[in-house]
Amino acid sequence: MTDLTFDTLMDDGNYLGSDRARIENKVILDELERKKKARSMAVPTDDNRVKARLREIGEPITLFGERAADRRDRLIYVLSQINAARGEELRMDEEESSESEEEVRSCRFPHSSVHIRTQEEFYTEGSLELLQARRRLAEYSLPRAQKRVAQQRIHAKLPLARIIDLRKKIFGEVKRFGNLGSQIGDDRPISQVRFAPNSKILATGSWSGAVKLWNVPTCTPIRTLRGHADRVGGVAWHPQATLTQGEGLVNLVSGAGDMSVNLWSLNSDAPLATMKGHADRVCRVAFHPSGDYVASASFDTSWRLWDVATAKELLLQEGHSKEVYSVEFQDDGALVASGGLDAIGRVWDLRTGRTAMVLDGHVQAIFGIAFSPNGYQIATGAGDDTIRVWDMRSLKALYTIPAHVSNVADVRFFRGDASPPTVPINGDVLMNGMETADEKADVDKSGDDDDGTEEWGYRSGLYFASAGYDGFVKLWSADDWQLLRTLTTDSGKVMSVDLTSDGRLLASGTYNRNFQLFAPEDVTV
Repeated sequence: MTDLTFDTLMDDGNYLGSDRARIENKVILDELERKKKARSMAVPTDDNRVKARLREIGEPITLFGERAADRRDRLIYVLSQINAARGEELRMDEEESSESEEEVRSCRFPHSSVHIRTQEEFYTEGSLELLQARRRLAEYSLPRAQKRVAQQRIHAKLPLARIIDLRKKIFGEVKRFGNLGSQIGDDRPISQVRFAPNSKILATGSWSGAVKLWNVPTCTPIRTLRGHADRVGGVAWHPQATLTQGEGLVNLVSGAGDMSVNLWSLNSDAPLATMKGHADRVCRVAFHPSGDYVASASFDTSWRLWDVATAKELLLQEGHSKEVYSVEFQDDGALVASGGLDAIGRVWDLRTGRTAMVLDGHVQAIFGIAFSPNGYQIATGAGDDTIRVWDMRSLKALYTIPAHVSNVADVRFFRGDASPPTVPINGDVLMNGMETADEKADVDKSGDDDDGTEEWGYRSGLYFASAGYDGFVKLWSADDWQLLRTLTTDSGKVMSVDLTSDGRLLASGTYNRNFQLFAPEDVTV
């Protein structure tokens, strides 16, 4: 009798415990759902507007010791709580009344940009200049997309044996990359390295505020560009930049902690134009493939689009709940991707201003973002030590690579020139582009007109590089996401990485003020 009573009490306890666990799990899940919805809210970034919104909903406009960023986070939290409460009320009303669906869809907070169950879109009216820019972007991107798709159809018809041979050859060259040399680049850490389109110049941005140009592979200095008063967060080359361009033509852009974006010519130490508008430090910057526009990511939780010709701001794009660190254009020129310290990436359609895809999966800040040359895949590197590969066709993550044991700071796909170099990487072809006798015989047997164009077109986007705070640079296959090569640097933190468009060099910028060059070990550069 005693044992039966004891067992009954134990069973009752288990039941109570299960109920309690279910309740606790529901609370946790509800809180996670609230935070997820809060990240997608459209909340103003201007501090005065944030205060006005807090006043409208009956909250104190500021708390003791509260910064502008903290105040905006508090507004997001309060609105998400109101949102959740209103959503609960709406569900109860649906059960108790027979309100029409149209009335439910139109229910929203008065004077608020946060809509509840509405089909209306949140938007900000743009300028006439932005409208004209969107039209030009559409006219520019559509023919490029058509050409890219036509090229992909050609590659899809390649025989399997030919694809295997190309992969074996290309990956064999990538696996031979080794350290070519190291150079002290500045007095402070090198935040970013980027090769010029002609593969002969390397630009380095430093926390000292300087942008330096270097001859490669000799690593001799060309020029120091001084125009920033704080750490440089990003540098990017004009798509058609060369040293032979005339006076006053834009070749380079940089963004820095002084909240400015500078346009540079290679013929002057002073910037051609300084574009101001950001309310906090500027991180990564990028040139549109047309060269007519620049995008800049900033700690003011926005990224902005600038007109190069007029040096004026065309678009201030909100959408991240925390600082925006990285920004990158698609090769077609139709899309731009941004990555933030809120661990969220977003893909934006420049022609319409809409969000094309939300990259939600990382659990730490996104530091690097890159479009694949195929136009529909994106790689993101984050503080959770992983690289995620996303497919815009299926709107989901394809693969997660455990890439580094510390932050993934940068990700860069290999992009080939429009035509293959006169001397391919393997060194088997002469300067005039003619094949060796052995290669000529192989080509004749296969029936292919192999002047290198087919291989070069297939090579572009076939592999990519990543930089990590674990001190390594790694090269990865872009079709099966396998590690091809691990390169050791002389630093504990690698902050940036880039590949030349001829495939002969790889550069990394490090926290210890150095940049390193890497090349295939049996190649003379």
